Amino acid sequence: MRISYKYCLIIALAFIFGSYANAQAIVINAPVPADNPNLGGNSPWPAICAGNGGFNEYFVSISWIGTANQNNQFILELSNSIGDFTNPSVLKIITDQNNTKDFDVSFAIPTTTRGAGYKMRVRSTDPVKIGTASDAYNMYYMNITSNLNISELGDGTPPGSICSDSSVTLRVDNIASPETYQYIWYRSGTLLSTESESTITASESGMYSAFIDYGAICSGSGNTDSNIVDITIGTGGAGIAINTPSKTALCNGETETLTIAITDASWNYQWYLNNNSLVGENNASYIVNAANPNFAGNYAVEISGPTICTERSDAVTITNADSFEVTTTNAANLVLLPSQTQVLSVTTNANTPSYKWFRNTTEISGETSSTLTISQAGSYYAEVTQSGGNCGLNTKNSTVTTVIIPASFIVSIDYAAAYSNCTSQTTDLEVTLINAVASNGATTNVTDTMINIFDYQWQKDGVAISNETTASINIASNLDNGDYTLLAEVDSYNETSNALPVQLLTNETVVINSTSSTYCDGGETITISTPTDLTSATFEWLKDGATIATTGIALNVIAAGTYQLVVLRDGCPLFSNEIIITPLNDDLITLTPNGLIVIPEGTSKSITAEGGTAYRWMDENAVELSATNNLDVTIEGIYTLIATIGTCEVVKQFTVSYLDTFKVPNVITVNGDGINDQWVIPNSYSNKPDINIIIYNAKGAVVFDEFDYKNNWPQTNTAFGEQNMVFYYKIKDAKNVLKKGTITVIR
Repeated sequence: MRISYKYCLIIALAFIFGSYANAQAIVINAPVPADNPNLGGNSPWPAICAGNGGFNEYFVSISWIGTANQNNQFILELSNSIGDFTNPSVLKIITDQNNTKDFDVSFAIPTTTRGAGYKMRVRSTDPVKIGTASDAYNMYYMNITSNLNISELGDGTPPGSICSDSSVTLRVDNIASPETYQYIWYRSGTLLSTESESTITASESGMYSAFIDYGAICSGSGNTDSNIVDITIGTGGAGIAINTPSKTALCNGETETLTIAITDASWNYQWYLNNNSLVGENNASYIVNAANPNFAGNYAVEISGPTICTERSDAVTITNADSFEVTTTNAANLVLLPSQTQVLSVTTNANTPSYKWFRNTTEISGETSSTLTISQAGSYYAEVTQSGGNCGLNTKNSTVTTVIIPASFIVSIDYAAAYSNCTSQTTDLEVTLINAVASNGATTNVTDTMINIFDYQWQKDGVAISNETTASINIASNLDNGDYTLLAEVDSYNETSNALPVQLLTNETVVINSTSSTYCDGGETITISTPTDLTSATFEWLKDGATIATTGIALNVIAAGTYQLVVLRDGCPLFSNEIIITPLNDDLITLTPNGLIVIPEGTSKSITAEGGTAYRWMDENAVELSATNNLDVTIEGIYTLIATIGTCEVVKQFTVSYLDTFKVPNVITVNGDGINDQWVIPNSYSNKPDINIIIYNAKGAVVFDEFDYKNNWPQTNTAFGEQNMVFYYKIKDAKNVLKKGTITVIR
């Protein structure tokens, strides 16, 4: 085990906690990355990039002080990707380190881990204590570590290059559930910072590629680089166009051949009508035949080939020279009640029209107007002939009207808008469908024509509701919960609708309150109560969504969690607000000043604590120095504050160091007597990773250049050829030269 400053600190604090073992819990430090003894090298991990070749083994160092009981377990936990421990993942359960204050342990991250804000912490079970959370780390399990494929069609075929007049959508197509990953996209080497999904819409020309975003540190080792798709947006084809046709308005039976201005034997052709491809039409020309129904429309041709961009021509519009419309003005489905007649009618914009009416495809003699009065069931339509057009006589039929004499009706009701049982506080019911049922059982939707003809009566639980006689009803109170049906009457028909259950939630609000929102491990009790009268109510107290009590008008809480009260009202659960009881947060206690405290030797510094109800200050020998919220320090060392919040205790440590008062020396004597043999500089410059020490010889050549200087120059192998040699030094940080001068070496 490594002997470190951290270990020395643990030993010192152990004396403190030995003296106060019966008054406070143990302290668990934040876990820190550690070496993997199964791998070469000796560097703790800066981030976790698991998954390559299935590798997923990492180590952390865990340290703690105090006394753990025999059955205690240390549990290493992982937060979510934003550092939240509401639902932590368990990485390791340690049962054999209750007497070891500093140990390393291995763990593997879950395969769903992907993010840059993961934290770790350790908690103990006996005594119960949650340790300090670690810094945030990049952690990714890279379950995809192979090249991506991106394509336009998502069919797995790399397109290589795409030519298009409009934007192109590329998508990742060779991994399962690609939408669950984040991506990094590039266009011609430029990062597209706003694109992170599995699809991208390319609206600019360029060379597009992507790889999975495994964070700033891990992405490069994921090996997920995709193929490159070269996209050209805009012109670049052959400028294809359809020659102007001789006629753009055709009579029935006429034809018109469409041709293109430029052809090439290497091209492929595809003709389109109204943007729909015409199957099998792959020649350089296309014949429009007016004998075909629906021939009129917009025609275009598209060319493609290995050396050109796919390109579609502008459309040419071909119309019907004698086109006219026939519109049926009555409903498509009509009901004919006994002793009733119905009127059918059509309108048209035909030039000099004439009319014939048909029932069941048989012409009705003498019916030559635009309207028809009927008294029989059947299928009816009108034939309209245009006699004054450009192409001679032209005939078109109206749509068919189905007329039935029903044997019965089916009246259906439904909720008029979104309704949820025991959630909605109001709802509307309405007639949504009326079907006429023929004698053979066939049904016809006649809602539009019959909804306002029926007489209605709403019922609740089989009892008529006074004054509710329209096709809809509003239910606005849980007092009206029940099963609803609708009676519908017309002529000799009496129908009852389907039944709809309505169970509305009361608009009552249940509120709960608590005596505190913070829980610590001192055995205190937090009481949660409600002003709602629970005397005769059925109710449940919930913790984290699970029932923990069904009696008691107040709840005594002895654990952190999310609490809620559920009261049953008219068969519906009524949920209160949630109260979240959180564990004690050590950040409630603050120190001013905070961090490393530096004082000139012989002076004092005042340290103030806030947030507690009582305080005890101790030095590293466990000697109590003060019982107020203030401490004056005059001696360097490690100090401990034990602050009390209610029955809880928070432990804070801080270090006091003396300010350097000696200057940078300019003479050293390297005679091996152990006195002034090395160039020792103030600790404001030495042992600082961000301070650079550079030493030059008399000719200006660099003989020493290091950060984090350890007061170790000259080294034992440094040779000095003259009696008194002069060197020059610079002490620099990232921006400035902090100090410079000479060093005379006397030997």
